Amino acid sequence: MTRSLCHIVSAEDAGSRLDALAAARGLYVSRSAAARAIEEGRVFVNGATVSKKHAVVAGDTIVYEVDDEPESVVVYGEPIDLDIRYEDEDVLVLSKQVGLVCHPSVDHAHGTLVNALIWHCGEENLCNVQGEEADRLGIVHRLDRDTSGLMLAAKTDEAGRELMAQIQDRAVDRHYLALVHGIVAHDTGMIDAPIARSADERCRMAVRDVPSAREAITTFRVLERFEAGPKDDGYSLIECKLFTGRTHQIRVHMQYTRHPIVGDPVYNAHGPRDERAQLGLRRQFLHSYSIAFEHPATGEPMAFADQLPRDLAEALDELASRSVGVTDAGREVYALMESSPAPSVEGVVPSE
Repeated sequence: MTRSLCHIVSAEDAGSRLDALAAARGLYVSRSAAARAIEEGRVFVNGATVSKKHAVVAGDTIVYEVDDEPESVVVYGEPIDLDIRYEDEDVLVLSKQVGLVCHPSVDHAHGTLVNALIWHCGEENLCNVQGEEADRLGIVHRLDRDTSGLMLAAKTDEAGRELMAQIQDRAVDRHYLALVHGIVAHDTGMIDAPIARSADERCRMAVRDVPSAREAITTFRVLERFEAGPKDDGYSLIECKLFTGRTHQIRVHMQYTRHPIVGDPVYNAHGPRDERAQLGLRRQFLHSYSIAFEHPATGEPMAFADQLPRDLAEALDELASRSVGVTDAGREVYALMESSPAPSVEGVVPSE
């Protein structure tokens, strides 16, 4: 069995030969093995096969088809800082910093949330209901590497099964803040559009009407709008609520509505580099700011909220003079965030 992995070429790696870059990322055992995979048509640059000598360009999307990880994955604890908001013998609530991958994979063998949880809790004190391997310990749902904010972890198998059942039954309320391109016309809305893997680029998801597409529902409320500037068509800060949890769901749905998330390197055709210069952003503006669920052991309702991390708050500050008004929903959300803790762990913002 094989799996597809992708990454966006950074400015630092620009100009590298494709085979050298593939080998340097540790996806193949040697440069010759990487070259062989390229020659066999198992490596794609922007959706096309190229020569092993191809020089990559910053912003290129590279997809690698690699063999599945061996069954005996070695996962261990690492002393990685965690911003823990609540913990008992069953469950843990944390605010994940940007740049932290949730679990180990071929191209992220360590330095993940799972490694941090093992260090903090001990391997024996984390649920393992997503398979026999240790690379999913504690995990009941995920956030993308470059998405920050609140998420849950389970410490017992019973808690893990209960929380996953709540997510499946749409009983866990997950709210995100996103800054998107353009002035969103309606104050509220629902996006009910199925998502499947893109037909053109394997590392992307897309709204598609195909048998493999899965139901995906997102609702949104506009919190604040910002007027157009000389280099943009304006922005809108929105709150998104997930009713399903598909890969890249909010990012795909906002692209589908032609209001892509600011700074998104995959689903934003406006160009994240311009946004970095204008707003100081080095990643997508997407933050899980609120989560509510029933305690898996006691049934007690539990709710947590989070302030924006510093990089996203500073981006909003850059737009403050262009605000055309805060909605009632915006006043509600801003008040909730002001009464909530600020993230205490600085993330490592990716270079690309």
